[in-house]
Amino acid sequence: MTMGDESPVVSMTLPGLIHPILDKLSKKDMTAAQTLRVAFSKVEAMHPGFTHDLVTSVLTRADVPVNMNENMLRLEGNHSSPDFLVNRSEVAFKELNYRSATLKKILSRIPDEINDRKAFLETIKEIASAIKKLLDAINNIFLYVPNQQGKQIVETRKREFVKYSKRFSNTLKDYFREGQ
Repeated sequence: MTMGDESPVVSMTLPGLIHPILDKLSKKDMTAAQTLRVAFSKVEAMHPGFTHDLVTSVLTRADVPVNMNENMLRLEGNHSSPDFLVNRSEVAFKELNYRSATLKKILSRIPDEINDRKAFLETIKEIASAIKKLLDAINNIFLYVPNQQGKQIVETRKREFVKYSKRFSNTLKDYFREGQ
């Protein structure tokens, strides 16, 4: 069970996997889709990781072998949830949205390129460049954040992003150290 785990894969299961399904359902039955969206959001808020646990339990019970990390990477490259876009008209915020979408797209190639060392090394270089550009975009929005509380929230999210970026980098180092 992963409830309480706040890793990116666990936290992205609801918006990255379930919300697109509910978006499709809403075209046929808006009320049902909205009811399910509210229910999933409530349970996820009270029990972080519930949606991930539900999905993995269903797949395990059906004896469907699925690597959630790999599949969430693939899905996120092709999915742009409005939940994660900044809805501001300033150029700095549009750049932030663009840079985050670009990084997601590059990251989504990892499962397909990891076994081709040359392509994977190029992808790693692209990821490093995209991370730097995204951090620059984050720094550029501070001018538009009006109060100290808002600036603190942005700074906290930036630190979380840096933490996960470093974890990703360390995972890559371990991967190559092990001779994969």
